[in-house]
Amino acid sequence: MTLAHQRFSNRWDLGALARLVRVAAGLALAATVLSACSSATELWDKVTQKDDTFVEEPAEKLYNEGLFLTNEKRDAKGGAKKFEEVDRQHPYSDLARKSLLMSAYAYYQANDYDSCIGAATRYVTLHPGSSDAAYAQYLIAASHYDQIADVTRDQGRTEKAIAALEEVVRKYPTSEYAVSAKAKLEAARDQLAGREMTVGRYNLEKRNYTGAINRFKTVVTQYQTTRHVEEALARLTEAYMAIGIVSEAQTAAAVLGHNFPDSPWYKDAYNLVKSGGSEPTENPGSYISKAFKKFGLG
Repeated sequence: MTLAHQRFSNRWDLGALARLVRVAAGLALAATVLSACSSATELWDKVTQKDDTFVEEPAEKLYNEGLFLTNEKRDAKGGAKKFEEVDRQHPYSDLARKSLLMSAYAYYQANDYDSCIGAATRYVTLHPGSSDAAYAQYLIAASHYDQIADVTRDQGRTEKAIAALEEVVRKYPTSEYAVSAKAKLEAARDQLAGREMTVGRYNLEKRNYTGAINRFKTVVTQYQTTRHVEEALARLTEAYMAIGIVSEAQTAAAVLGHNFPDSPWYKDAYNLVKSGGSEPTENPGSYISKAFKKFGLG
């Protein structure tokens, strides 16, 4: 063999060896990937495999466990889950209806208001003629009511509470829950009036008299029975005197004095009108006078 032929043969051997090494490395990598995929597949199958050992439990057992967790263990959320299982496993049983209402009650006790509203709404929808429908509706209203924010924040929950409470009073006027709903209703309306007063005072301080009047007007025309109405009338007197609409200032002061003669707010309003050379005099055509006559307060 010539030297040139030997060099060519050596180069071929080295090239073949390199190819064999690359092939072997590729096969090893493929085997590793396949092994990893197989392991991952096995792991995923273990995670996602269904539990074929599920055993249905009697409705009475689940219901009693829910009562025990809610009342004895003070684990209201745990109790709610048990009640939901009654409805899930035994949807056509006699206890399914009771369990749905009890789940709403348990969620309310746990301060999980959204879940309470969901369960109670479902109960009212499915069982509107039930003797317990009034209580379910009351739970909806109470859940909104308990989330009412202070007067400096958005009052969306207050408005929802008022709508739900009015539903209790309208649909179930003779129920035991109507009395409590009416009390909560007055408190919720007082909250909305308080929000209007807060914004009105701010506008008055900034000398935005039109903006202030609109807020106080809302209190006078919509929330006459709240504790804020006395101040609202006095503030209207102040705002109207500031922009020179004396007749409305006189009416606001006069209505305030007629309905709340001993109020310190009336003394302030009276003195303010007198300082302008006028007397508190009611104009029967004013919206202020009409608002109070509408409610028998004028």
